[in-house]
Amino acid sequence: MSGTSTPVHPAAAGLVRPRRLAAGDRVGVVAPAGPVAPDVLDAGLDVLRGWGLEPVVAPHVLDGHPCGYLAGADQARADDLRDAWCDPDLAAVICARGGYGTQRMADLLDWDAMRQAAPKVFLGYSDITVLHQAFATRLGVATLHGPMPGTPGFLTDPAGQEHLRRTLFTPEDVQVLHAPAPRALVPGRAAGVVLGGCLSLLASDLGTRSGRPSAAGGILLLEDVGEEAYRLDRFLTQLLRAGWLDGVAGIALGSWEDCGPYDEVRALLLDRLAPLGVPILEDLGFGHCDAALTIPLGLPATLDTTTATLTLDTPALH
Repeated sequence: MSGTSTPVHPAAAGLVRPRRLAAGDRVGVVAPAGPVAPDVLDAGLDVLRGWGLEPVVAPHVLDGHPCGYLAGADQARADDLRDAWCDPDLAAVICARGGYGTQRMADLLDWDAMRQAAPKVFLGYSDITVLHQAFATRLGVATLHGPMPGTPGFLTDPAGQEHLRRTLFTPEDVQVLHAPAPRALVPGRAAGVVLGGCLSLLASDLGTRSGRPSAAGGILLLEDVGEEAYRLDRFLTQLLRAGWLDGVAGIALGSWEDCGPYDEVRALLLDRLAPLGVPILEDLGFGHCDAALTIPLGLPATLDTTTATLTLDTPALH
């Protein structure tokens, strides 16, 4: 029962909001991508417990794999995610970390079974971008691009933890997203449905069964980590040549950690993206960075470079 059915939701439409979390909720923790360090995960789960949540770790989260960069066998990782999503006793599915591997298991998920389950919070970023796209196209469910408890960065980022907690429990308090010192790469104001994530994953998701067919009408989030400027150029050029960026309404840029001098990255982003003629906001503060914002994907919002804000039309969760 792998994912061979046709995507069910258009790219630029607003998606279904899951319910917010409350103290006492049980939340599933899965590892769809890279291997998880047990001590780091334990510390991250303690943070969730401190919020009144009860984490339930999926059976294969700490499995190994002959390819040392994967958290267990592809089918086992897919089964963990399917089972957590379909479990009515779990109020959320939280990815422990990114890394690499979601592309290998995305088509092994039973999307038909998952479509029958009630929507719930799905959280992650980086390699999890592939699943954000798939949840949008196959399930029509809004998801959260935000920090993951099985990463060292989560443990040392109290500001990122707090923004995630507020998004999960009191999302009306964080409908206006801004960073301390964002700048306009291209000034302007635009409205659209928020989508996107890690640039390299968006480029590698082109042409797949679950990838969004286009960013048209959307406010596109872009960030990445550990990619030199010429490689970022390759990913952007691939999206441009494929027509995937045609009709995008606006772009919000996040972190570019370990991607070389930011002046070089900025020059590349200006060269490749400014000709689109849409508002582009720099340094919104999401992705692989300190004080990382949690940003809902699949919901309508307004990007304004004058106020340096991304304002959600509705709270992330109902």
